[in-house]
Amino acid sequence: MRQLPGWALTMATTPGPSSPPHAHPHGSPHAHDHGHGHCLGPPDAAALISARGLTVNRDGRTLLQSIDLDIQPREIVTVIGPNGAGKTTLVRALLGLIEPDGGTILRQNGLRIGYAPQRFDVDRALPMTVARFLRLGGAHSDAEAASVLGEVGAVKLIGQQIASLSGGELQRVVLARALLRKPQLLVLDEPVRGVDYAGEAELYELIGGLRDARALGVLLVSHDLHVVMAKSDRVVCINGHVRCSGVPHAVARDPEYVRLFGSEAARAFAVYHHEHDHRHDLHGTPEPVSPPRPNTSE
Repeated sequence: MRQLPGWALTMATTPGPSSPPHAHPHGSPHAHDHGHGHCLGPPDAAALISARGLTVNRDGRTLLQSIDLDIQPREIVTVIGPNGAGKTTLVRALLGLIEPDGGTILRQNGLRIGYAPQRFDVDRALPMTVARFLRLGGAHSDAEAASVLGEVGAVKLIGQQIASLSGGELQRVVLARALLRKPQLLVLDEPVRGVDYAGEAELYELIGGLRDARALGVLLVSHDLHVVMAKSDRVVCINGHVRCSGVPHAVARDPEYVRLFGSEAARAFAVYHHEHDHRHDLHGTPEPVSPPRPNTSE
């Protein structure tokens, strides 16, 4: 694949198997699945990061097959799927932590990414304050550390020992560490792991607020379907390949979503609503919101 203006080709491997194009019935782009990855066409030049035909094989098994994905600026994209679906593998491939066996990944030139991994195990015998932990990622001052902790509602933790933090406190500190990179794209793999339900809702509200305040693109990976889907602009459901994708309310009604997570999960899904300076069609593509027409009637 040729390099596009303003893009950096970060990985290019032998192309994996691609899926033939298909037509949507009646021209409708609803979330759907035909047993293969969705073909999105050429990478979107406006996207922060794009993957086309991303395929990962390990130990004779195909973990990901022909994944196509775009993440736009100021967009929250959530990847969901059952255990073993390849969600973390997808994140690691997008970040360049593992090499795919097929496909291409393109990033905007100079793209800064803040990453909060799924697992962060603390050696409780190691004395380390939150301020020291935040400085491990670079030469950051205490003032910078306090500033990002303030953004995530954890400034009071700056002098505490990492080993003494609760699950929710630790997740906020890890999120603050990712923000120190001044990212354009925030990648969060299971950000509410070890957090109770009330804490989950608060963290997702926080992530949405950070997106708005910092104009971030956000890639979320989560098992927590109801809260996270309601906070997302677009949901991509994978199980080795893309099974369905689109805006949350369309995905929640998709037969593939029901097959993977059960009818109870589909019925329990909360009403989706959000306000931005853009909207999404049912397939999840951002569209500008037209300004209201002035009322000229007398």
